[in-house]
Amino acid sequence: MVRTLFFAICVAAIYSPCGGAELTGAELPNIIIVYADDMGHGDLAALNPDSKVPTPNLDRLAKQGLLLRDAHSSSGICTPSRYALLTGRYHWRKMHSIVGSWGNSVFAAERLTLPEMLKTRGYRTACIGKWHLGFDWSSVRKPDAKPVLIGKKQKTWRANAFDWSQPIPNGPLDHGFDYYFGDDVPNFPPYAWIENDRVIEPPTVRYKPDPQPAEGSPEGRPGPMVAGWKQDAVMPTLTAKTVEWIGQQKGKDGPFFLYWSWTSPHAPIVPTAGWRGKTDAGGYGDYLAQSDHHFGTVMQAIDECGFHDNTIVVFSSDNGPEKYAYDRVKNHGHRSSGQLRGVKRDIWEGGHRVPFVVRWPGVVTAGTTSDGLMSQTDLMATLAQVVGFELSQGTAEDSYNQLPLWKGGSSARTTMVHNTNRSHYAIRQGDYVLIDAPSGDVTGVPKWFSKQEGFSDNPDPGALYQLGSDLGQLTNLYAEQPERVEAMRDALSRIRKSGEVR
Repeated sequence: MVRTLFFAICVAAIYSPCGGAELTGAELPNIIIVYADDMGHGDLAALNPDSKVPTPNLDRLAKQGLLLRDAHSSSGICTPSRYALLTGRYHWRKMHSIVGSWGNSVFAAERLTLPEMLKTRGYRTACIGKWHLGFDWSSVRKPDAKPVLIGKKQKTWRANAFDWSQPIPNGPLDHGFDYYFGDDVPNFPPYAWIENDRVIEPPTVRYKPDPQPAEGSPEGRPGPMVAGWKQDAVMPTLTAKTVEWIGQQKGKDGPFFLYWSWTSPHAPIVPTAGWRGKTDAGGYGDYLAQSDHHFGTVMQAIDECGFHDNTIVVFSSDNGPEKYAYDRVKNHGHRSSGQLRGVKRDIWEGGHRVPFVVRWPGVVTAGTTSDGLMSQTDLMATLAQVVGFELSQGTAEDSYNQLPLWKGGSSARTTMVHNTNRSHYAIRQGDYVLIDAPSGDVTGVPKWFSKQEGFSDNPDPGALYQLGSDLGQLTNLYAEQPERVEAMRDALSRIRKSGEVR
């Protein structure tokens, strides 16, 4: 059934999703957020001329809109960044870690989300792809089910532990989305398609990676899987479903909001057979180049449906590249972090400074770039301004209206807090960033890479860098500027305690 579903969706995607009557006008713009998974700042050719990954479709988007060079996710890992993007608040006000296998929702029922906000203005809302913000799996688990231990520590559930015929609550449909299609998390159970709040085909077998990844580890958590599940079919299926959904919006009254959340280039790194060996950046490069192709397919659907002129398209990533990026430097000469220090999980710039492009024909000037400071939390307030929604106090409290920045002006931000876990915080003020810890490392750095880059141990309890002249964060000014260090540490403390973000 999985292969049948995949084939049917892909056939629909081959043909134009739209036809017939002219698109009816809408006062409010459609909004599409495309969210890559573990894509580094240096992977996008528009940001890194030395990138060995061809990204022609994303580069074209940058030429059609605004490329932000100093944009950041809230966290250096997945779930927290997604929570921040969809609520307009720093993740660390709620959590630090990801939702694990079979984890419940991170959203409080009273917390306003971006799709909930847009629905008040008449938007149809859809999420297609990776969710990783939790479902209430316990509600469909059988009362007598017992967890099983895999190895010494990992617990999971067998397929027969669940009543797969029941709706799974507290997922996307309970937090603002009218429609959901995806596999929740590509390397977590259940390995199955979920449409709205139900599993399409019940999983019946134990997880086994298929195919083996072209780079890195499968990173698959143990648990039930649909028989015949192919992990390299995930991104093509999500893309085809996205094209299909966009086509279904043709001729409907009112605007739509689509959150297309990629499962790539996160592990398992599984380009399809036709894409393997296509780039000079190994399996990861092949997978990302394939994803860029998928992006182009969806942009073509937008154009064919007549949505181009009245649609805001935002592209970004949830955090920096995974640790495999280090071997990619050695084996292929490709730097997924570009000039930045650090990778996923780190509070170095490479952990959270991410690609960010916005296209809005007639409003955002095509072919522009900006060094204005932008956080993904700012999307909530910016889009609230766009659609005429007044955010109440205590809602999206870390979000700033960046519409002036998008239109060529300056950023509304002077300050930003970076964090991945409870013991690692950093604060950005203007051109300076203070790491309030001896190091920005969370992910381990190979010794050969540290030696090659000239990294050295820090004798100080923190680190201060001036990014304008030291984007790679090599020259620690902590001991030289104690007054600035103290002032920035005080500001960090105030923000964490009070919610102040300026």
